[in-house]
Amino acid sequence: MDKAVDASGTAPAGSEGGPTTAARSGTPVASGCFLSQGGAEDRVDDLTLRALNLVEEAQAGAAARVLAVAEAALREPTGEISDGPAAMHFARVVALTRLDDLPAAIAAAGLMLTAADREGSAGWRSCALSLRATRRLRLGDQDIAEYDIEAVLRDLVSAEIALLADEPDPVIRGNAHTGIAIGYAQLRLYELAVPQFQAAYEATCRASYPDNGNRAMWLCNLAELNLIWALELYQIGQVAEAEKLTTVAEEYAVRAAAEASGPRAQVWRLSALLYAACSRADRQDPAEAAADIPRYVALLKGYGLKEQHQELLLCRPFHAVALRRSGRPDEALRVIQDAVASLAPDTDWLISAALHRTHAVLLAANGSPDAVPGLTYGDALAELLWRQRQRWLHTAMTMQSYDVLRWQHEQAEQAAQTDPLTGVANRRGLDTFLQTLAASGTAAEQPVAVLAADIDRFKHINDSLGHATGDDVLRAVAQLLTSNVRTGDLVARLGGDEFVAILPGAGTVAATEVAQRVVRAIAGLTAWPVRVRVSVGVASGRAYSFEEALTRADSAMYAAKRAGGNRASVSA
Repeated sequence: MDKAVDASGTAPAGSEGGPTTAARSGTPVASGCFLSQGGAEDRVDDLTLRALNLVEEAQAGAAARVLAVAEAALREPTGEISDGPAAMHFARVVALTRLDDLPAAIAAAGLMLTAADREGSAGWRSCALSLRATRRLRLGDQDIAEYDIEAVLRDLVSAEIALLADEPDPVIRGNAHTGIAIGYAQLRLYELAVPQFQAAYEATCRASYPDNGNRAMWLCNLAELNLIWALELYQIGQVAEAEKLTTVAEEYAVRAAAEASGPRAQVWRLSALLYAACSRADRQDPAEAAADIPRYVALLKGYGLKEQHQELLLCRPFHAVALRRSGRPDEALRVIQDAVASLAPDTDWLISAALHRTHAVLLAANGSPDAVPGLTYGDALAELLWRQRQRWLHTAMTMQSYDVLRWQHEQAEQAAQTDPLTGVANRRGLDTFLQTLAASGTAAEQPVAVLAADIDRFKHINDSLGHATGDDVLRAVAQLLTSNVRTGDLVARLGGDEFVAILPGAGTVAATEVAQRVVRAIAGLTAWPVRVRVSVGVASGRAYSFEEALTRADSAMYAAKRAGGNRASVSA
């Protein structure tokens, strides 16, 4: 995969209409196909839409302008590029890649990763990691001193693990899966790339997804990936396994032809039919494949694909095989000779190797003794490269196994420290937070403010409206407490309708302002026929004496209740 790539690692200008640009673009954006969104629950937000439009502009040749626009947008919040949103960092990475500044693009992907973590976006985190991986891989191809396959695999595996968390936006999630698939495909780790392309396809299957051709595109990518995989297996003599993959490729291609839709449906359909014809070349009815392949190639050329387009070069070995199996060896040799003659320096090495090997096989079959030494050497080299691929695959799968187990352990630990009803910390989570605070040395000497909150007349709410409504009220109160404290503060439910908020480094004045905001916010809830009110007690102390501060905050909360509730009270 990733064959229609120019020197920048992204789709060249004018290639947006190409049948499988997404698989080859080097960036997880598919020919603008993610840019037209529809449906209520899946509608992409304005910032993401703007960023994706910028990505499309960069891929179309306006990278310098896009870089300036993206950097201006990133500076808007604080004046620092690093503090901008992940979506705009995404556009900046692509623009820098198109400008062939790979070191800067790698650094920009790191800033995007930080932004994604700041925003809590699993999808953007995954995109950032796969972007960094593919650019590291390309930089290593240019400069052996920068070659670090372990770092590339680490980023790709980490990108996969990131998606184990929920990413509600199907567009971002689809882009994330595509980025991972591109990275694995560039490394020929087909077993790992296939499920990522499948996941990207599944993201387009939501009823609210626009009719833009994405579904056929992903199926074409899957067909193409299986054909490339088969080519490599043929080179190491695993013919039966290769034929299984061409069978799978045909299944994907037939589905793609049936599901082609959107503004470029005919291009997707022709690409799918071309791949289906290639899939038949080594199996049933080679004569029909020999006729269909050049016909679909000619039709695709009518849509702008050139003879050197690597999608068309991929089909040449299959065309030659179909001709030879149809009893037309001279035509087979002429087709492969023309293809070899048209190879460009930047042609994907695997396709180039397949063309040269097919040429040597045909020459040897015609009795040419000169072809045998080259064929022997080529087969030995293919076997060596296959073993290298297997080592990379083993490394990646080992990383995956370890990281999945670690993620599962972290999820179990997080669940044990989280109140299942409200999603805030439970008492165990509170204790862990305080232990961490106390263990941080000087932080234990720093001030810490405590808010103790209790819902007024909560029993009446339960008795009059039912426990289901009571649960909704608890969730609403927890959410408002969380939204009114800072990142790094903690909200916990101690039980019943009792909550606490811990504000490290905050004094009494700042904590009182937070408490008053919480009281006002909760009093403004109008979802139920009874008014929800809360009493909040405020106290401050040192982190190492938290229990004392909590006791005083609790006393202040009861003082607020005795005064009529719906207020904040500060410990004396």
